[in-house]
This record gives sequence, C-alpha cells and structure tokens, in this order.
Amino acid sequence: MLKPLHENVILKKETKEKKTASGIILTGDNKDTPDFATVIEVGEGLLVDGKRQTSKVKPGDKVVYKKYSTTEVKVDDEEYMIISEKDILAIIKE
Repeated sequence: MLKPLHENVILKKETKEKKTASGIILTGDNKDTPDFATVIEVGEGLLVDGKRQTSKVKPGDKVVYKKYSTTEVKVDDEEYMIISEKDILAIIKE
C-alpha cells in the first residue's frame, strides 16, 4: 500500500455510469464529468513554522478535486492518484 508524505493524499477515482431514464448504460468519453474520488490515505500534514497542520480530509471521505492535478500510480493492479491536499476542492457531505 502507499503511504503519502507531507500534505499529500491518496485517492481512488469514483466511476459513475451514465444511464438513460430507461436504464441503458451509455459508453463514451467522460471528459466533461466532475472529478470525484474517495480518500484512501492521508499524509502527516504540512509543516508550517515548525508546527504540523493536520489534514482536513480523512480516509473514506468523498471529494472533488482539481482536474489535471494528480499523479496516477498503479500498485498491485489497483490504480490510485496522489494529490496535494490544497488541490482538493470540496468534501461531499452525504
């Protein structure tokens, strides 16, 4: 498993299928869909003036993140994304 350093966060992308009202699954390019993911692991936080700032997100949170701000990695046939916490835009409250 991956352990992020500093203020980095490990995400797993949420896959959402597009369906018609009758239940037909649409395939194609999802470039215009928002970027949603689940937080898998969180780093120890950013060090500012000798003090560690804890993360605002925690494992299991569903988040929206900036497009093109991730580094994609594959570990044990699973795909993950590494992102700086500052590039996470919002936590989705359910």
